[in-house]
Amino acid sequence: MAAGTTVDHLTETYRAHYRSLLGLAALLLDDTASCEDVVQEAFIRVHSARNRVRDPEKTLAYLRQTVVNLSRSALRRRILGLKLLSKPMPDMASAEEGAYDQLERDALIKAMKGLQRRQREVLVLRYFADMTEAQVAETLGISLGSVKAYGSRGIAALRVSMGASA
Repeated sequence: MAAGTTVDHLTETYRAHYRSLLGLAALLLDDTASCEDVVQEAFIRVHSARNRVRDPEKTLAYLRQTVVNLSRSALRRRILGLKLLSKPMPDMASAEEGAYDQLERDALIKAMKGLQRRQREVLVLRYFADMTEAQVAETLGISLGSVKAYGSRGIAALRVSMGASA
């Protein structure tokens, strides 16, 4: 009999970490509907492959990795769509409340978009998802040294970019 995570354990993990998974997707994508779709699809895929999750303690790691991979795919499809459609995307209207915070957030998002893909992924997982360097390495399938290098270079690039826009 194949060992794996149970449906109940997977469902419990998903419910407990839904918001953090949604936040992770939100930092890699930029619209709520896509983020919700990615997180739901991640649950479905991990559910379908739950027998391959040999260690139930790694269920959350599988969900996170699936969210990252599906976000990448969504971005690829979006970029292809933008290349095929020459229409510019409308800007999101800003709210009156928290205008300064919104400006800072916009500057950070713009700076994050200017980073290399791996730098952005490492920073999002490390600082938003509050993962350790080892967890980031496992999630992205790269070495611990690569996580440190991408993180260091990404932060340096953000400092330069954010300093230039301030």
